[in-house]
Amino acid sequence: MSRHIRKTAVIGAGVMGASIAAHLANAGIPVLLLDMVPKAPESGDSSVATLKKKQVRNQLANTAITKLKKQKPAPLASKETAALIETGNLEDDFERLKEADWIIEVIIENLEAKKQLFTRIDEVRSKGSIVTSNTSGISIKTMSEGRSEDFKAHFLGTHFFNPPRYLKLLELIPTKDTSEDVLAFIRGFAEQSLGKGVVEAKDTPNFIANRIGTFGLLVTVHEMVRNGYSVGEVDSVTGPLIGRPKSATFRTLDVVGLDTFLHVAKNVYDEAIGEEKAMFDPPTFMKKMADKGWIGAKSGQGFYFKKDGVIYEINPETMEYEPRKKLKAPSIDRSKPIKSKKDKLQTVVFAEDAAGELLWSIIKPVLVYTAEKTEEIANDLLAVDEAMRWGFGWEMGPFELWDALGFRQTVEKMQQEGSVIPNWIEKMYEDGAESFYKAGAFIHKGTYKPIRQHEKNLSLTVLKKENTISKNTGASLIDIGNDVALLKFTSPNNSIGLDVIQMIHKSIDEVEANYKGLVIGNEGKNFCVGANLMMMLMEAQDDNFFELDLVIRQFQKATSRIRYANVPVVTAPYQMTLGGGAEISLPAASIQASHETYMGLVEVGVGLIPGGGGNKELYLRNLERFGKETPAQLQQAARETFEKIATATVSTSAAEARDNGFLSNRDAIVMNDLFVNYEAKQKVISLYDAGYKAPAKTKIPVSGEAGFATLMLGAEMMKWGGYTSEHDMKIAKKLAFVISGGRLSEGSLVDEQYLLDLEREAFLSLIAEPKTQQRMQQMLTKGKPLRN
Repeated sequence: MSRHIRKTAVIGAGVMGASIAAHLANAGIPVLLLDMVPKAPESGDSSVATLKKKQVRNQLANTAITKLKKQKPAPLASKETAALIETGNLEDDFERLKEADWIIEVIIENLEAKKQLFTRIDEVRSKGSIVTSNTSGISIKTMSEGRSEDFKAHFLGTHFFNPPRYLKLLELIPTKDTSEDVLAFIRGFAEQSLGKGVVEAKDTPNFIANRIGTFGLLVTVHEMVRNGYSVGEVDSVTGPLIGRPKSATFRTLDVVGLDTFLHVAKNVYDEAIGEEKAMFDPPTFMKKMADKGWIGAKSGQGFYFKKDGVIYEINPETMEYEPRKKLKAPSIDRSKPIKSKKDKLQTVVFAEDAAGELLWSIIKPVLVYTAEKTEEIANDLLAVDEAMRWGFGWEMGPFELWDALGFRQTVEKMQQEGSVIPNWIEKMYEDGAESFYKAGAFIHKGTYKPIRQHEKNLSLTVLKKENTISKNTGASLIDIGNDVALLKFTSPNNSIGLDVIQMIHKSIDEVEANYKGLVIGNEGKNFCVGANLMMMLMEAQDDNFFELDLVIRQFQKATSRIRYANVPVVTAPYQMTLGGGAEISLPAASIQASHETYMGLVEVGVGLIPGGGGNKELYLRNLERFGKETPAQLQQAARETFEKIATATVSTSAAEARDNGFLSNRDAIVMNDLFVNYEAKQKVISLYDAGYKAPAKTKIPVSGEAGFATLMLGAEMMKWGGYTSEHDMKIAKKLAFVISGGRLSEGSLVDEQYLLDLEREAFLSLIAEPKTQQRMQQMLTKGKPLRN
């Protein structure tokens, strides 16, 4: 059966329901968002006439849309996305559920309320439409009892994590009645169209991620209370040090909300017995905090409280706030220079000091509990690790962490301490197993099973090992099959230095001779954070301007080669694509951008302007966007380019990058960041097969002196308003000169090299400025821009 999701409906316009609706809209899918009719309008006018007005009757859903547009981080990829969300109410618009291919219930966590709603839905839904619940604590099977056979076959749990746009995990919870076809379809749709990392969970309280994550958080809290650690001390070692988010333990709880956390913990507490029940009973001080309304960020205080710029932590014994503390231990200092994640972990976790004792006392129970519960909550251990990485932001799932600590070493330590270890772990150990994972496989019921790999998820790490064509210290050229090569940066933070620039030239030589085209794609946290700022500052401070000139010339030539290569060059940006990262992307034959792409030319933040052709490339894209036939169009293209660069505008999504002019009609947005390299490869093949020809070099019209004057007028107004410093104005003047084409008449035609020369000269003059060097130094040492 061929299935499609052309329209969706979300029932429940609370924070979660509205956010799910927003993410569906981000994916370009129309949504009908329904909620109850309010008992009385917010205005206080309770007259029958007022309550009959559609605007009032849709008030709850309408208010949710208004809040979506103001929330940060933004649930909507762009404000225009909200146009795809239509509001309604559960009385006037219920029959319209028959229009939806997928109906998602996100109402109060009450079994009877959900069952009553599903009874109504069963009566109006179109046969074959999919119905799901976003519950985290109520049995999916119980919800569907008494429903029609067609309803049951098309019903399952779809547990989104909050916020749905940013957290990758989606847990699917089928029942025995759920059709395999429906389950497979939703998995594929969620991965491809919603960009989700999907795991299948069993119908147990809190499913996978919340079950393990909540246990881990509570283990940590109980250990803190038991041994007298402070909130800040715990957070200082339970974050990045062990591969967890910076929010660590208690900052995470403040973000989630203590009320939400206690509700999730109660889901398991109500079902558990014995030691597990005791563990899911939060300490008394947490319950007192909830009673006082100290539930975290949304209430203004929780485990932390900020006052006059100073952060305080709660003392669980006194319930008063004290200055935040950090745990100090020799092992923490020893671990700092260690680059290997495995060695760093072993250094602190097995240390005989305060950090080691705390970490082992909270990691060991999580490993044992996860091993005990895996068969109950998931189909295999891979699903557990994926759920914790995608849902809780762990760098490693529990079993990956166990491997990093050393499977046999860890089991032996547990045995020596008298810990009760699950039978299947004991058997693994007795059978001589060294790890849960090996050679692209994971252990499952005594044998190693290949890791599930989506065909669109190209593992560059694996491909690099097997198919490297060429490499240097900064980048590698890899054969990714089908006569397509991929250039992958390997420098710190995927930054651009001379080694990367050299590999761009070498890669284009290679693909022009032997391949259909080139993908520039990376792995790691960000696509590219820009040029190697440290290298540039050192050269400038040593007055090596001749060397800097050569590097900038080479970078400009590299970006020009990307534009004019005889075969298509396609870039695959994701996350931070800043400065030089944007300059590499802009001249490409096509950009296949991840939905979460934060793109911008940000050089003014360190007192510079783009030097690798970024000014020219963004201007060219704006000429395509606005036209170039009239002076007004030239002025508009120049103004848009100037504003985006002068204000260091960074898009908050790929959709906003399109709004900002960084993406055009020849580019595409890929919802799943794991698929960007695959989609870029497919674009290379399609362009090549269509007979790709490099763009012709043509003259570029510029706005000239008239355009320069207009741009500077805007900059002067900002100065008069107190928004810019003298040095900001110096940067703005040089930027305006480059974009307008200098001292030429309006409409003059210039070649690209002319604009590149202007850009390079401006860049070199600015980097020689002491105030620019101060800004660069500040960014390198403190990670923050300096206004001087």
